[in-house]
Amino acid sequence: MADKSYLDWPFFDGRHVDLEEALDVWAAAHVRDLHGTDVDADCRRLVRMLGEGGWLRHAIGGADAPIDTRALCLIRETLARHNGLADFAFAMQGLGSGALSLFGTEAQRERYLPRVARGEAIAAFALSEPDAGSDVAALRCTARLEGDAYVLDGDKTWISNGGIADFYVVFARTGEAPGARGIGAFVVDAGTPGFTIAERLAVIAPHPLARLRFEGCRVPAAQRIGAAGQGFKVAMATLDVFRTSVAAAALGFARRAFDDALAHATQRRMFGQTLADFQLTQAKLAQMATHIDASALLTYRAAWQRDRGGKVTKEAAMAKMTATESAQQVIDAAVQMFGGLGVTSGHPAERLYREIRALRIYEGATEVQQLIIARELLRAAKEER
Repeated sequence: MADKSYLDWPFFDGRHVDLEEALDVWAAAHVRDLHGTDVDADCRRLVRMLGEGGWLRHAIGGADAPIDTRALCLIRETLARHNGLADFAFAMQGLGSGALSLFGTEAQRERYLPRVARGEAIAAFALSEPDAGSDVAALRCTARLEGDAYVLDGDKTWISNGGIADFYVVFARTGEAPGARGIGAFVVDAGTPGFTIAERLAVIAPHPLARLRFEGCRVPAAQRIGAAGQGFKVAMATLDVFRTSVAAAALGFARRAFDDALAHATQRRMFGQTLADFQLTQAKLAQMATHIDASALLTYRAAWQRDRGGKVTKEAAMAKMTATESAQQVIDAAVQMFGGLGVTSGHPAERLYREIRALRIYEGATEVQQLIIARELLRAAKEER
C-alpha cells in the first residue's frame, strides 16, 4: 500500500486530495502496467482514455482558466506511478497545447483546445533541433513572411508525439532581431504540404518520437501564436508551466520503485532471513525514502508557489534537478535489490530504469538547471547590494 501521508502537507487543498484519490482508482483500473507492442497505438488509446476520463482538462488551461500546477503535478506523479506511457500521453497533451493556452487567439484556442481536452486531437511541441537543444536561441529553422503566410524551412528533432500528432507548435527564426528575440511560434497541422516526418526515433523507453522536416511549408499568418518575434517568450513560458511537473513524474517513478522494492525486501528470503533484515538493505531503504521526501517537498513547494502567482524559476529548477537525479538513484537501488529480476526485460524495475533516464535531459538537462539556479542566486545577491 503506497504511503500517501504527503497529501496532508499544507501545500494541498481538499480538492487536490480528492483528485489524487479518484485518479489513483481510475489508473489502477485502466492503465496500470498497460504495455503493448505498438507504442503509437497505445499512445493514441491512452490519449482517448485520458480525455474520456476527464483528466486531460487539467493539462489544458486558457486565458481565463490558468492551470492548477499542484493538480497537474499530482496527476503526473500518480500516472507515472502506474504507467510511464500514460504520464507521457497526459504531459504531451499539455505541453503541446500550452502555447495556445497561454498565448493563442480566441479562434486558435476554440479550434484546438477542446479537441485536445477530449482526447480527440494529439498535440506536439516542436522546439529542439539537431544543433539547438538546451541553447534555444541557436535554432536554425526559419519562417519567412510571404503575403498572408509564413514559409517554414528546416528540421526539428527529438519531438515527442512526432508521427502521431494532429498538430505541432513549431518554433522558427523569423528574423526580427538576432538571437532569442527573432523567433516565432506557429501551429502546423499534420498533413500540411511541405511538412514531413523525416525519421522516427527509437529511444530506450519506447515513446512516439520523430525528426520533422519543413521544406517550403506554407502556414497561414493566422496560425502564428503570439506577437511577431515573441516565440522565445512563448516557449519559455510554456516550459515554465510544465517543468515542475517533470519533477512530479520523476517522483511518481521513484515512488513506484520504492514501493515495489520495499514489498520485495520484506518477502524475499535468503540466508535464513528476509532481505529487509539485513542492515545494508535497511540503510538503502532509508536513503531511498529520504530522497523521495526531499524531492516531493521541493516539487510541491514550487507548484504551490506558482499557483500563488509567485516567480518559480529557481524553485522549479531545484525541483526538476533534485527529483530527476534522486529518482535515478532510487530506481537504480530498486533494480539492485531485485537482483537478476531487476534487469529482466519487462520487469517493472527494468522499465522504470529506462523511463527515468530521459527525464534528466528533457525540458532542461540537469546541468542547465544548475546554471539557472546559480544565475537566479547571483541575480538576487546583486540586487541586494
